[in-house]
Amino acid sequence: MTTEAPTDAADSAPEAPSTETTAAKNKRSPSDFLKSVLGRPVRVKLNSGTEYRGVLACLDGYMNIAMEQTEEFVDGQLKAKYGDCFIRGNNVLYIS
Repeated sequence: MTTEAPTDAADSAPEAPSTETTAAKNKRSPSDFLKSVLGRPVRVKLNSGTEYRGVLACLDGYMNIAMEQTEEFVDGQLKAKYGDCFIRGNNVLYIS
């Protein structure tokens, strides 16, 4: 004589996608971000605290940055305007 365990309705329901799976699909690498902002206005903050605002023209694997229509801000005050600007990557704190 064999008896089967009763099945619970929750056991047969389809599983919701795990948060790991959902998070993995929505995860973006820094490289994805940088590709998405090429040709768009960005803010580049340097290790010295100086901030540059302009259009991101191009960048390389060392984070060297070329910008157009660039404005330089020191302590929140506009200090200079440049047509084109090149920033060496090791000086970059962040790009937003």
